[in-house]
Amino acid sequence: MFGSMDRNHPEPSRLPACLEAALQRLTSAIEKLDAAEERRLSADAARANLQEEVAVLQDDRLRLARELDSASALCKSLDSASQEVSRKLSLAIAEIEVIIAEMATREE
Repeated sequence: MFGSMDRNHPEPSRLPACLEAALQRLTSAIEKLDAAEERRLSADAARANLQEEVAVLQDDRLRLARELDSASALCKSLDSASQEVSRKLSLAIAEIEVIIAEMATREE
């Protein structure tokens, strides 16, 4: 029965060696698959971390933009107030100079 096998089928004495080689190839393929899975999981974790960091940066950018808008509005308001104070001081100085000039002419 076993003596009638052709070249396409291994002989019974070689069958365990063929199985051993196939098992080694299967083990190697599984190890490569496990390594690929680890790399993929690591890449997915890194991507998730990046997405989280991007979200934090976007939140910071939005907060900073609001603060900048608020600071710009305050700056404009302070500039306007400063111009008004400067105008009023100039008027007050001019009035005081007029009063001083009048007092100086009275004393003469």
